[in-house]
Amino acid sequence: MSAVRVVIADDHPVFREGLQTVLADCADVEVVAAVPDGAAAIEAAEAQRPDVVLMDLQMPGVGGLEATARIATAVPGVAVVVLTMNEDADTVFAALRAGARGYLLKEADAAEIARAVRAVSDGEAVFGARIADKVLRFFSSAATSAVTPFPQLTAREREVLSLVAQGCDNATIARRLFLSDKTVRNHVSACLSKLQVASRAEAVAMARDAGLGAPT
Repeated sequence: MSAVRVVIADDHPVFREGLQTVLADCADVEVVAAVPDGAAAIEAAEAQRPDVVLMDLQMPGVGGLEATARIATAVPGVAVVVLTMNEDADTVFAALRAGARGYLLKEADAAEIARAVRAVSDGEAVFGARIADKVLRFFSSAATSAVTPFPQLTAREREVLSLVAQGCDNATIARRLFLSDKTVRNHVSACLSKLQVASRAEAVAMARDAGLGAPT
């Protein structure tokens, strides 16, 4: 089984050299380059074609986020694992959008870093425990948050459409919302136009499919 080939990118010499020493103790990991900035990381990724780049974010010149994005574009087979002290959620997601396959904090021990290197080289995504919690909470929140149906409608038009979907006629809607019959007719016409349907029945079907029209 061939060794996992790794490039280390970090501007702190002591950390960079220490990480290089730690990984050198792993029989199945080979450090092919250790560089001090993002520009050098891009050059090393293109020249060495490693399996994994361990990427710091705060580096002089080309930073880790830009380097990650450029490596993901230029050498898409290379898996970038961010290794940083920054656990801010915006930074985590910026790194993922840039193309990172993993995100670890520098507090990770040698065994965790080695496991991450092996995992991403096998096509997995890897996150440190606190980072994984942020990612899971983000997606859990996104999954449970309510999505406003028909965002092209105004709040009043959605209110009218909901009542139409309940089976109310214009006169009933006017009484409930304290509107004139003419205003209700205008709102219904606007709903039909914005939903691009030809009839009230089609609008009702669309509204009920979207969850509108439940009795209140």
